[in-house]
Amino acid sequence: MKGELFKVQIIESSKVKEKVYIEKLENGLTVAVIPKKDICKKYVIWGTEFGSIDNNFKIEKNGEIVKVPDGIAHYLEHKLFEQENGKNSLDVLSSLGVDANAYTTNNHTAYLFEATDNFYEALDEFMDYVQSPYFTDENVEKERGIIGQEIMMYDDYPDWKLYMNAMKCMYKDHPINIDVAGTKETISEIDKEKLYTIYNSFYRPDNQVLVLCGDFEVESILNEIKKRLKSNNSSQEVQRIYLKEQENIVKKYEETRMNISKPIFLIGYKDKVEPGEMVKKDLAIECICNMIIGKSSNLYQKLYKEGLISEEFGYNYEFAKNYAHVLIQNTSNNPKKVIDEIQNEIENYNKKGFDKVEFERIKKKMYGEYVKSYNDISSISNNFLADSLRGINSFEFLEEVLVLDKDYVQKVFKEIFVEDKKIVSVVLPNE
Repeated sequence: MKGELFKVQIIESSKVKEKVYIEKLENGLTVAVIPKKDICKKYVIWGTEFGSIDNNFKIEKNGEIVKVPDGIAHYLEHKLFEQENGKNSLDVLSSLGVDANAYTTNNHTAYLFEATDNFYEALDEFMDYVQSPYFTDENVEKERGIIGQEIMMYDDYPDWKLYMNAMKCMYKDHPINIDVAGTKETISEIDKEKLYTIYNSFYRPDNQVLVLCGDFEVESILNEIKKRLKSNNSSQEVQRIYLKEQENIVKKYEETRMNISKPIFLIGYKDKVEPGEMVKKDLAIECICNMIIGKSSNLYQKLYKEGLISEEFGYNYEFAKNYAHVLIQNTSNNPKKVIDEIQNEIENYNKKGFDKVEFERIKKKMYGEYVKSYNDISSISNNFLADSLRGINSFEFLEEVLVLDKDYVQKVFKEIFVEDKKIVSVVLPNE
Protein backbone atom coordinates (compact mmCIF):
# COMPACT_ATOMS: atom_id res chain seq x y z
CA MET A 1 0.00 0.00 0.00
CA LYS A 2 1.25 3.50 -0.78
CA GLY A 3 0.13 6.90 0.32
CA GLU A 4 1.32 10.48 0.66
CA LEU A 5 2.41 12.41 3.75
CA PHE A 6 3.58 15.86 2.67
CA LYS A 7 6.17 14.89 0.01
CA VAL A 8 6.72 11.51 1.65
CA GLN A 9 5.90 8.18 0.07
CA ILE A 10 4.57 5.60 2.51
CA ILE A 11 5.27 1.92 1.93
CA GLU A 12 3.36 -0.34 4.28
CA SER A 13 3.29 -4.03 5.16
CA SER A 14 0.07 -5.15 6.83
CA LYS A 15 1.76 -8.48 7.56
CA VAL A 16 4.14 -7.02 10.17
CA LYS A 17 2.29 -3.72 10.69
CA GLU A 18 5.36 -1.75 9.64
CA LYS A 19 5.58 1.44 7.59
CA VAL A 20 8.54 3.01 5.82
CA TYR A 21 8.38 6.72 5.05
CA ILE A 22 10.52 7.65 2.05
CA GLU A 23 11.41 11.11 0.77
CA LYS A 24 13.70 11.91 -2.12
CA LEU A 25 15.25 15.22 -1.09
CA GLU A 26 15.91 18.13 -3.45
CA ASN A 27 19.59 17.19 -3.72
CA GLY A 28 18.65 13.65 -4.81
CA LEU A 29 19.32 11.82 -1.52
CA THR A 30 16.72 9.17 -0.65
CA VAL A 31 15.86 9.15 3.06
CA ALA A 32 13.86 6.28 4.56
CA VAL A 33 12.44 6.46 8.11
CA ILE A 34 11.20 3.31 9.84
CA PRO A 35 9.43 4.35 13.09
CA LYS A 36 9.58 1.87 15.99
CA LYS A 37 7.61 3.15 18.95
CA ASP A 38 8.90 2.84 22.52
CA ILE A 39 12.33 1.40 21.79
CA CYS A 40 15.43 2.96 23.32
CA LYS A 41 17.96 2.51 20.52
CA LYS A 42 18.18 4.43 17.28
CA TYR A 43 19.98 3.09 14.21
CA VAL A 44 21.23 5.02 11.19
CA ILE A 45 22.90 3.66 8.04
CA TRP A 46 24.00 5.70 5.02
CA GLY A 47 24.92 3.77 1.90
CA THR A 48 26.22 4.59 -1.55
CA GLU A 49 25.90 2.35 -4.58
CA PHE A 50 29.62 1.91 -5.04
CA GLY A 51 31.46 -1.28 -4.18
CA SER A 52 34.49 -3.30 -5.11
CA ILE A 53 33.12 -4.28 -8.54
CA ASP A 54 32.82 -0.65 -9.70
CA ASN A 55 36.41 -0.21 -10.84
CA ASN A 56 35.77 0.82 -14.45
CA PHE A 57 33.48 3.64 -15.58
CA LYS A 58 32.94 6.52 -18.00
CA ILE A 59 32.46 10.11 -16.85
CA GLU A 60 29.45 11.31 -18.84
CA LYS A 61 30.45 14.99 -18.94
CA ASN A 62 33.65 14.50 -20.92
CA GLY A 63 33.46 10.86 -22.02
CA GLU A 64 36.64 9.97 -20.09
CA ILE A 65 37.08 6.27 -19.34
CA VAL A 66 38.43 5.76 -15.81
CA LYS A 67 39.98 2.55 -14.49
CA VAL A 68 40.67 2.76 -10.75
CA PRO A 69 42.83 0.38 -8.68
CA ASP A 70 41.23 -2.69 -7.13
CA GLY A 71 40.37 -2.04 -3.49
CA ILE A 72 39.71 1.69 -3.84
CA ALA A 73 36.11 1.47 -2.54
CA HIS A 74 37.38 -0.10 0.69
CA TYR A 75 40.27 2.39 0.89
CA LEU A 76 37.86 5.32 0.59
CA GLU A 77 35.66 3.82 3.31
CA HIS A 78 38.68 3.91 5.67
CA LYS A 79 39.74 7.43 4.71
CA LEU A 80 36.35 9.11 5.03
CA PHE A 81 36.57 9.06 8.85
CA GLU A 82 39.63 11.34 8.86
CA GLN A 83 38.72 15.02 9.13
CA GLU A 84 40.49 18.29 8.35
CA ASN A 85 40.52 19.24 12.06
CA GLY A 86 42.82 16.28 12.73
CA LYS A 87 40.15 14.18 14.42
CA ASN A 88 38.95 10.73 13.40
CA SER A 89 35.14 10.65 13.33
CA LEU A 90 35.06 7.04 14.46
CA ASP A 91 36.87 8.09 17.65
CA VAL A 92 34.54 11.06 18.13
CA LEU A 93 31.46 8.83 17.82
CA SER A 94 32.94 6.28 20.22
CA SER A 95 33.58 9.03 22.78
CA LEU A 96 29.84 9.82 22.65
CA GLY A 97 29.07 6.24 23.67
CA VAL A 98 27.88 5.43 20.16
CA ASP A 99 28.54 2.14 18.36
CA ALA A 100 29.75 3.21 14.90
CA ASN A 101 31.15 1.28 11.97
CA ALA A 102 31.41 1.05 8.18
CA TYR A 103 31.72 -1.71 5.60
CA THR A 104 32.36 -2.28 1.89
CA THR A 105 30.71 -5.01 -0.17
CA ASN A 106 30.83 -6.01 -3.82
CA ASN A 107 28.13 -3.51 -4.76
CA HIS A 108 27.85 -0.86 -2.03
CA THR A 109 29.61 0.95 0.81
CA ALA A 110 27.84 1.88 4.05
CA TYR A 111 28.46 3.96 7.17
CA LEU A 112 26.38 3.40 10.30
CA PHE A 113 25.87 4.02 13.99
CA GLU A 114 23.59 2.85 16.77
CA ALA A 115 22.86 5.06 19.77
CA THR A 116 20.84 5.09 22.98
CA ASP A 117 22.07 8.49 24.21
CA ASN A 118 23.64 11.53 22.51
CA PHE A 119 21.81 10.73 19.28
CA TYR A 120 21.74 14.22 17.77
CA GLU A 121 25.38 14.93 18.68
CA ALA A 122 26.25 11.67 16.95
CA LEU A 123 24.08 12.57 13.94
CA ASP A 124 25.97 15.89 13.66
CA GLU A 125 29.33 14.11 13.46
CA PHE A 126 28.00 11.32 11.25
CA MET A 127 26.47 13.57 8.62
CA ASP A 128 29.46 15.87 8.70
CA TYR A 129 32.12 13.27 7.92
CA VAL A 130 30.18 11.41 5.22
CA GLN A 131 29.70 14.72 3.38
CA SER A 132 33.22 16.10 4.00
CA PRO A 133 36.03 14.12 2.36
CA TYR A 134 39.51 15.24 3.35
CA PHE A 135 42.33 13.51 1.51
CA THR A 136 45.97 14.57 1.56
CA ASP A 137 49.13 12.92 0.31
CA GLU A 138 50.14 12.31 3.92
CA ASN A 139 46.93 10.77 5.25
CA VAL A 140 46.47 8.59 2.15
CA GLU A 141 50.00 7.26 2.51
CA LYS A 142 49.50 6.62 6.25
CA GLU A 143 46.53 4.36 5.53
CA ARG A 144 48.44 2.21 3.05
CA GLY A 145 50.26 0.23 5.71
CA ILE A 146 47.10 -0.28 7.79
CA ILE A 147 45.13 -1.64 4.84
CA GLY A 148 48.12 -3.70 3.71
CA GLN A 149 48.06 -5.45 7.10
CA GLU A 150 44.30 -5.99 6.75
CA ILE A 151 44.86 -7.60 3.34
CA MET A 152 47.45 -9.94 4.83
CA MET A 153 45.04 -10.82 7.63
CA TYR A 154 42.31 -11.73 5.15
CA ASP A 155 44.79 -13.80 3.14
CA ASP A 156 45.17 -15.91 6.29
CA TYR A 157 41.40 -16.17 6.89
CA PRO A 158 40.21 -19.61 5.67
CA ASP A 159 36.56 -18.67 5.08
CA TRP A 160 37.57 -15.69 2.96
CA LYS A 161 40.01 -17.79 0.93
CA LEU A 162 37.24 -20.37 0.45
CA TYR A 163 34.87 -17.66 -0.82
CA MET A 164 37.36 -15.93 -3.15
CA ASN A 165 38.41 -19.26 -4.68
CA ALA A 166 34.73 -19.97 -5.34
CA MET A 167 34.29 -16.62 -7.09
CA LYS A 168 37.32 -17.30 -9.29
CA CYS A 169 35.88 -20.71 -10.18
CA MET A 170 32.57 -19.14 -11.22
CA TYR A 171 33.52 -15.84 -12.82
CA LYS A 172 36.05 -15.20 -15.59
CA ASP A 173 35.77 -11.45 -16.28
CA HIS A 174 33.39 -10.13 -13.64
CA PRO A 175 35.20 -8.06 -10.96
CA ILE A 176 33.40 -9.98 -8.20
CA ASN A 177 36.37 -12.36 -8.41
CA ILE A 178 38.62 -9.53 -7.14
CA ASP A 179 39.21 -9.15 -3.40
CA VAL A 180 37.19 -6.26 -1.89
CA ALA A 181 40.34 -4.86 -0.25
CA GLY A 182 42.47 -5.29 -3.39
CA THR A 183 46.10 -6.36 -3.09
CA LYS A 184 49.18 -4.66 -1.66
CA GLU A 185 50.20 -3.94 -5.25
CA THR A 186 46.90 -2.37 -6.35
CA ILE A 187 46.48 -0.17 -3.27
CA SER A 188 49.99 1.20 -3.88
CA GLU A 189 48.46 3.00 -6.89
CA ILE A 190 45.80 4.84 -4.84
CA ASP A 191 46.35 8.56 -4.28
CA LYS A 192 44.25 11.51 -3.15
CA GLU A 193 43.29 12.47 -6.71
CA LYS A 194 41.84 9.02 -7.40
CA LEU A 195 39.93 9.10 -4.10
CA TYR A 196 38.41 12.50 -4.93
CA THR A 197 37.49 11.23 -8.41
CA ILE A 198 35.66 8.30 -6.83
CA TYR A 199 33.94 10.46 -4.22
CA ASN A 200 32.76 13.00 -6.80
CA SER A 201 31.61 10.26 -9.16
CA PHE A 202 29.79 7.91 -6.80
CA TYR A 203 29.13 9.70 -3.50
CA ARG A 204 26.52 11.86 -5.20
CA PRO A 205 23.33 12.26 -3.12
CA ASP A 206 21.27 10.77 -5.96
CA ASN A 207 23.40 7.60 -5.69
CA GLN A 208 22.84 7.26 -1.93
CA VAL A 209 20.22 6.04 0.54
CA LEU A 210 19.98 7.06 4.21
CA VAL A 211 17.91 4.81 6.50
CA LEU A 212 16.87 5.65 10.09
CA CYS A 213 15.07 3.26 12.43
CA GLY A 214 13.90 4.03 15.95
CA ASP A 215 11.35 5.98 17.97
CA PHE A 216 11.14 8.88 15.50
CA GLU A 217 8.45 11.36 14.59
CA VAL A 218 8.73 11.28 10.81
CA GLU A 219 8.41 14.96 9.86
CA SER A 220 10.69 16.01 12.71
CA ILE A 221 13.57 13.65 11.89
CA LEU A 222 13.33 14.48 8.17
CA ASN A 223 13.72 18.16 9.07
CA GLU A 224 16.74 17.32 11.24
CA ILE A 225 18.33 15.51 8.29
CA LYS A 226 17.68 18.43 5.93
CA LYS A 227 19.26 20.89 8.40
CA ARG A 228 22.48 18.89 8.34
CA LEU A 229 22.80 18.59 4.56
CA LYS A 230 25.76 20.32 2.94
CA SER A 231 25.96 21.70 -0.57
CA ASN A 232 27.53 18.83 -2.49
CA ASN A 233 29.65 19.40 -5.57
CA SER A 234 29.95 15.68 -6.34
CA SER A 235 27.70 15.82 -9.36
CA GLN A 236 29.57 14.18 -12.22
CA GLU A 237 27.37 11.40 -13.53
CA VAL A 238 29.03 8.18 -14.58
CA GLN A 239 28.27 5.06 -16.56
CA ARG A 240 29.62 1.86 -15.02
CA ILE A 241 31.50 -0.43 -17.38
CA TYR A 242 31.54 -4.21 -16.90
CA LEU A 243 32.99 -6.79 -19.23
CA LYS A 244 30.38 -9.21 -20.53
CA GLU A 245 30.55 -12.29 -18.33
CA GLN A 246 30.23 -15.76 -19.83
CA GLU A 247 27.34 -17.92 -18.65
CA ASN A 248 29.59 -20.94 -18.08
CA ILE A 249 31.72 -21.45 -14.99
CA VAL A 250 35.51 -21.11 -15.25
CA LYS A 251 36.49 -24.37 -13.54
CA LYS A 252 34.77 -26.95 -11.40
CA TYR A 253 37.16 -27.35 -8.47
CA GLU A 254 39.69 -25.39 -6.45
CA GLU A 255 41.58 -26.67 -3.43
CA THR A 256 44.05 -24.97 -1.13
CA ARG A 257 45.75 -25.80 2.16
CA MET A 258 45.90 -23.59 5.22
CA ASN A 259 46.61 -23.76 8.92
CA ILE A 260 43.21 -25.12 10.01
CA SER A 261 42.15 -28.13 12.08
CA LYS A 262 39.27 -29.39 9.93
CA PRO A 263 38.46 -29.03 6.19
CA ILE A 264 35.87 -26.51 5.05
CA PHE A 265 34.06 -26.63 1.73
CA LEU A 266 31.77 -24.49 -0.39
CA ILE A 267 29.49 -25.58 -3.23
CA GLY A 268 28.48 -22.83 -5.64
CA TYR A 269 25.96 -22.63 -8.49
CA LYS A 270 26.33 -19.79 -10.98
CA ASP A 271 23.05 -18.14 -11.98
CA LYS A 272 21.94 -15.36 -14.31
CA VAL A 273 20.20 -12.15 -13.24
CA GLU A 274 16.52 -11.89 -14.18
CA PRO A 275 15.25 -8.35 -13.42
CA GLY A 276 11.93 -8.35 -11.60
CA GLU A 277 12.36 -11.98 -10.63
CA MET A 278 15.13 -11.85 -8.03
CA VAL A 279 13.05 -11.66 -4.83
CA LYS A 280 10.90 -14.57 -5.92
CA LYS A 281 13.97 -16.55 -6.97
CA ASP A 282 15.77 -15.76 -3.71
CA LEU A 283 12.83 -17.17 -1.76
CA ALA A 284 12.66 -20.24 -3.99
CA ILE A 285 16.34 -21.00 -3.40
CA GLU A 286 15.98 -20.50 0.36
CA CYS A 287 13.08 -22.96 0.27
CA ILE A 288 15.11 -25.48 -1.79
CA CYS A 289 18.10 -25.31 0.55
CA ASN A 290 15.84 -25.74 3.58
CA MET A 291 14.32 -28.88 2.08
CA ILE A 292 17.58 -30.45 0.93
CA ILE A 293 20.09 -29.53 3.65
CA GLY A 294 18.11 -27.62 6.32
CA LYS A 295 18.36 -28.76 9.92
CA SER A 296 15.07 -30.66 9.70
CA SER A 297 15.97 -32.38 6.41
CA ASN A 298 16.61 -36.12 6.16
CA LEU A 299 20.04 -35.50 4.67
CA TYR A 300 21.16 -33.21 7.50
CA GLN A 301 20.01 -35.73 10.13
CA LYS A 302 21.83 -38.55 8.32
CA LEU A 303 25.12 -36.63 7.94
CA TYR A 304 24.98 -35.43 11.54
CA LYS A 305 24.38 -38.90 12.96
CA GLU A 306 27.25 -40.30 10.90
CA GLY A 307 29.57 -37.60 12.29
CA LEU A 308 30.23 -36.16 8.83
CA ILE A 309 29.11 -32.68 9.92
CA SER A 310 28.92 -31.07 13.34
CA GLU A 311 27.06 -27.87 12.54
CA GLU A 312 24.30 -26.51 10.32
CA PHE A 313 24.90 -25.73 6.66
CA GLY A 314 25.32 -22.11 5.73
CA TYR A 315 23.49 -21.26 2.53
CA ASN A 316 22.88 -18.02 0.71
CA TYR A 317 21.71 -16.61 -2.60
CA GLU A 318 23.99 -13.67 -3.39
CA PHE A 319 22.68 -11.37 -6.09
CA ALA A 320 22.93 -7.81 -7.32
CA LYS A 321 22.09 -6.06 -10.58
CA ASN A 322 24.72 -7.97 -12.57
CA TYR A 323 25.63 -11.20 -10.77
CA ALA A 324 23.87 -14.04 -8.95
CA HIS A 325 24.92 -17.35 -7.40
CA VAL A 326 24.00 -19.89 -4.73
CA LEU A 327 26.52 -20.75 -1.99
CA ILE A 328 26.37 -23.76 0.37
CA GLN A 329 29.08 -24.10 3.03
CA ASN A 330 30.04 -26.38 5.91
CA THR A 331 32.88 -28.07 7.78
CA SER A 332 33.65 -31.79 7.54
CA ASN A 333 36.51 -34.24 8.00
CA ASN A 334 35.33 -35.84 4.75
CA PRO A 335 34.13 -33.03 2.46
CA LYS A 336 34.09 -35.25 -0.64
CA LYS A 337 31.66 -37.65 1.02
CA VAL A 338 29.35 -34.82 2.11
CA ILE A 339 29.45 -33.19 -1.34
CA ASP A 340 28.61 -36.54 -2.96
CA GLU A 341 25.71 -37.05 -0.54
CA ILE A 342 24.32 -33.60 -1.38
CA GLN A 343 24.58 -34.37 -5.09
CA ASN A 344 22.75 -37.68 -4.55
CA GLU A 345 19.99 -35.86 -2.67
CA ILE A 346 19.67 -33.31 -5.49
CA GLU A 347 19.29 -36.16 -7.97
CA ASN A 348 16.64 -37.78 -5.74
CA TYR A 349 14.63 -34.55 -5.63
CA ASN A 350 15.00 -34.25 -9.40
CA LYS A 351 13.31 -37.63 -9.76
CA LYS A 352 10.60 -37.43 -7.11
CA GLY A 353 9.94 -33.67 -6.92
CA PHE A 354 9.10 -31.74 -3.74
CA ASP A 355 6.57 -33.02 -1.24
CA LYS A 356 3.63 -30.61 -0.89
CA VAL A 357 3.32 -30.99 2.90
CA GLU A 358 7.05 -30.44 3.41
CA PHE A 359 6.99 -27.47 1.03
CA GLU A 360 4.16 -25.76 2.92
CA ARG A 361 5.89 -26.38 6.26
CA ILE A 362 9.11 -24.75 5.00
CA LYS A 363 7.16 -21.76 3.68
CA LYS A 364 5.61 -21.19 7.11
CA LYS A 365 9.03 -21.48 8.75
CA MET A 366 10.51 -18.91 6.34
CA TYR A 367 7.62 -16.52 6.87
CA GLY A 368 8.05 -16.74 10.64
CA GLU A 369 11.75 -15.94 10.33
CA TYR A 370 11.07 -12.89 8.15
CA VAL A 371 8.48 -11.60 10.62
CA LYS A 372 10.88 -12.14 13.52
CA SER A 373 13.64 -10.17 11.75
CA TYR A 374 11.49 -7.01 12.02
CA ASN A 375 12.11 -6.96 15.77
CA ASP A 376 15.76 -6.05 15.17
CA ILE A 377 16.32 -2.41 14.12
CA SER A 378 19.79 -3.07 12.68
CA SER A 379 18.51 -6.02 10.63
CA ILE A 380 15.57 -4.00 9.27
CA SER A 381 17.77 -1.03 8.38
CA ASN A 382 20.64 -2.99 6.81
CA ASN A 383 18.24 -5.08 4.73
CA PHE A 384 16.24 -2.06 3.61
CA LEU A 385 19.40 -0.24 2.54
CA ALA A 386 20.86 -3.21 0.63
CA ASP A 387 17.52 -3.94 -1.02
CA SER A 388 16.94 -0.30 -1.97
CA LEU A 389 20.31 -0.11 -3.70
CA ARG A 390 19.31 -3.24 -5.66
CA GLY A 391 15.99 -1.65 -6.63
CA ILE A 392 13.94 -3.84 -4.27
CA ASN A 393 11.31 -3.05 -1.62
CA SER A 394 12.15 -5.25 1.42
CA PHE A 395 8.46 -5.87 2.11
CA GLU A 396 8.33 -7.85 -1.16
CA PHE A 397 9.93 -10.80 0.64
CA LEU A 398 7.04 -10.96 3.13
CA GLU A 399 4.44 -10.68 0.37
CA GLU A 400 6.07 -13.15 -2.03
CA VAL A 401 6.86 -15.91 0.47
CA LEU A 402 3.16 -16.42 1.22
CA VAL A 403 2.29 -16.95 -2.44
CA LEU A 404 5.40 -18.94 -3.36
CA ASP A 405 4.35 -21.70 -5.71
CA LYS A 406 5.72 -25.25 -5.58
CA ASP A 407 5.83 -25.54 -9.38
CA TYR A 408 7.89 -22.35 -9.60
CA VAL A 409 10.31 -23.61 -6.92
CA GLN A 410 10.66 -26.89 -8.82
CA LYS A 411 11.42 -24.92 -12.01
CA VAL A 412 14.14 -22.84 -10.29
CA PHE A 413 15.61 -26.01 -8.81
CA LYS A 414 15.91 -27.70 -12.19
CA GLU A 415 17.42 -24.58 -13.80
CA ILE A 416 20.08 -23.78 -11.19
CA PHE A 417 21.06 -26.93 -9.31
CA VAL A 418 22.70 -28.57 -12.31
CA GLU A 419 26.17 -30.02 -12.75
CA ASP A 420 27.43 -27.64 -15.46
CA LYS A 421 26.74 -24.61 -13.18
CA LYS A 422 28.32 -26.18 -10.11
CA ILE A 423 31.73 -25.41 -8.59
CA VAL A 424 33.44 -26.70 -5.44
CA SER A 425 35.96 -24.81 -3.32
CA VAL A 426 37.77 -26.65 -0.51
CA VAL A 427 40.29 -25.56 2.13
CA LEU A 428 42.19 -28.45 3.70
CA PRO A 429 44.53 -28.52 6.71
CA ASN A 430 48.25 -28.25 5.98
CA GLU A 431 49.89 -31.61 5.44
